[in-house]
This record gives sequence, C-alpha cells and structure tokens, in this order.
Amino acid sequence: MEPVTFESLLHKKILVGMTYYAEDGTWIEQKQFWGTVISSGEHGIVIRLPNGDTKSLPPDLRSTTVAKPGEYRLRSTGEVVTDPDFLSVWNVTR
Repeated sequence: MEPVTFESLLHKKILVGMTYYAEDGTWIEQKQFWGTVISSGEHGIVIRLPNGDTKSLPPDLRSTTVAKPGEYRLRSTGEVVTDPDFLSVWNVTR
C-alpha cells in the first residue's frame, strides 16, 4: 500500500473522526464528518462537506490512512458513508 500524500488526498472522499479529551484525559465528546478534499498541502487539509460548508485539518498525515471499501456509519447521525477513500482519526486535548 502506498503512503498517503497531500497530493493523493486531493478530490478524494475522506471520513474524519475526532475525539476530544479534557486536559486530565477525561473523554468529552466525539465528532465525525466526511466530505471531499478540496485543498491539501503544508498549509492544511480543507474538506468540503456535503452541505457545502468546509472544515480544515492540520497538515499532519500521520492520522490518515487508506480506507477499506465498505459502509461506515457515523455514530452521531446514523448517516452511512459508502467507500470513502481515506480515514482520518484524531485525538484532541482541549
């Protein structure tokens, strides 16, 4: 499997999961979203969501992997995302 690069993300479907923790490590919440990568580089990764809004991620590819084909259900909404190209998982301490 080839490594994920900024260029390989462009115009691809990505599913993002973000888990938020307090400074003491206590779980706060989890958010999930998906969309198409419209910009990707050292400045960051910009994703256009299905409703037209955008979200940005830091320019760190360590959290992003190639997704296995299949259906992914978002826990927060129950929405099913079919065959995303990439998965990106983040743990954020507030």
